[in-house]
Amino acid sequence: MLGYIYKYNIMTELTTRKCIACEGGMPHLMANEIEELHKQVPQWEIEDWHELKRRLKFKNFAEALAFVAKVGTLAESENHHPTIKFGWGFAEITTFTHAVDGLSENDFILAAKINRFLEK
Repeated sequence: MLGYIYKYNIMTELTTRKCIACEGGMPHLMANEIEELHKQVPQWEIEDWHELKRRLKFKNFAEALAFVAKVGTLAESENHHPTIKFGWGFAEITTFTHAVDGLSENDFILAAKINRFLEK
């Protein structure tokens, strides 16, 4: 991934990118790469340099469910699937790339696209 990120401008808006399939043996992002990409999704927490997480609050269960449904549809279209927990008034999204056992650019792309749902 390192070459991929620097080959293309690292600060190109993540929402304009598409998740690409990762294969075993590819490296996960390094700390400096994570820090650069994190600038575009600062609302997300970096956990152990291994995953991105964001907890969101909603007025009720129906709003949380509607949000989770949007995230699910997005995840299918990107073929990159986060862990989603939700209940009355909250949703928690956690993403990392299983194939590299850590963070990849795909996690940041997904996070940026999820953020767009919250701007509307």
